[in-house]
Amino acid sequence: MKCIQCQTDNNLKDRTANQGRCKNCGHPFAFEPTTMGQTKITDPFFAKAISDLSVNGSLYFTPQQLYYLINKRIKRKSNNIVLQIFAWILIVIIPYIGIPLLIFACYQISNSANTLRRVRNRNARYLQIIGGFLLLYGILFLLFFTVDGSGGNWLIFCQFAITIIVGMLSFYLGIRQSRRQSTFFQTVSITLSKFQSWLERWQQINGTVEQLLPSPNQKRLPTSINPDITAYSFDRVVVCDSATIAQLLIANNFHFENNCAVLSITGYPQGIFSTVLDMLRRNPELKVYALHNASPHGITLIHNLQTSSNWFADSTVTIYDLGLLPRHVLNSRNLFIQSSPQSAEEAEQLGLEVRLDLSGEEFAWLKSGNFVELESFTPQRLLQIVTQGINRSQISTGGRDSVFIDVESESSSSDVYLVASDSFG
Repeated sequence: MKCIQCQTDNNLKDRTANQGRCKNCGHPFAFEPTTMGQTKITDPFFAKAISDLSVNGSLYFTPQQLYYLINKRIKRKSNNIVLQIFAWILIVIIPYIGIPLLIFACYQISNSANTLRRVRNRNARYLQIIGGFLLLYGILFLLFFTVDGSGGNWLIFCQFAITIIVGMLSFYLGIRQSRRQSTFFQTVSITLSKFQSWLERWQQINGTVEQLLPSPNQKRLPTSINPDITAYSFDRVVVCDSATIAQLLIANNFHFENNCAVLSITGYPQGIFSTVLDMLRRNPELKVYALHNASPHGITLIHNLQTSSNWFADSTVTIYDLGLLPRHVLNSRNLFIQSSPQSAEEAEQLGLEVRLDLSGEEFAWLKSGNFVELESFTPQRLLQIVTQGINRSQISTGGRDSVFIDVESESSSSDVYLVASDSFG
């Protein structure tokens, strides 16, 4: 394992002989993968996750965002993957055993909550490709031999029939699994408590991570505004369903770069919240952008803004829903979907006014307990999504359906950083 300070390789013998420190510079290692049980990480792995999330220290991020990224990047051992590799090898030797085995392995992977969504999607496509190949082979090749003088050969006819049946089954399963991915939730590779212990250990050894945001309850902004400034107003405001997301946008200067205010429905930032809201209400041309999780609580944000006397009830302001909405999740392929009984209960308690804005498929998705958090996106991607939504609203008329948001997560290559790439020895 490489030392993050001097890049010196230290094998297990070196780390043991130096009491968990680098043999060259003496810097202590935060993690010892050989003693971590089934889930192993290294110092370079953790350091790269922080660097990538902050874009080399240029963006602030939340602990939850780091937690999501670590979960995405940890390589989980899967018996189905091993079975899939074995099936590929067996195809060369005994294809009529290897192919069904490969179909079974691909189906199992595409159906596993322990597998990343993009991997499940890829295996669903594999099923369609395998099915298409078998159908083509059965129709063009076996049928050709059956017609060409072998029509009475019962064995060839059986091969033809079996190939067609297996091909149709594989193709059907591939299409079915592709359509079902938006309803599958993702299990986490590590628990939140384990991640928190890792983060605490990391900061004990390497110091506080400067780009890691603290709790938004801390009053980090001035509690007063110059009277000259209060005479003006903003033309736009982003209202978030949580103080955490509002803090993230402000910390990354989103409000300066887009010339808009940023508030949370919970009253963040506390010190200047009332003053800013009063300034906004004075602007009849104000445009409001709601940003929230794809969850029962999150989708009520628009309704609260429209009906609450503390916000914009009886106002003519234009309100745009930037999402996330369940329809965004249903139309995507890479989002980190989770599920909980509590979320299912909250969905059942949604008011009729909120339900009317949802399709039957969206409400069913919520009733299953599914949800997606904004913090599952990296800071860079989240900033892009909000900016994109505001820009597209310029040609829209407002409302829940008015802004199309491309919420597809970052390219898969950014998440493929395996612990195995750094030797534990």
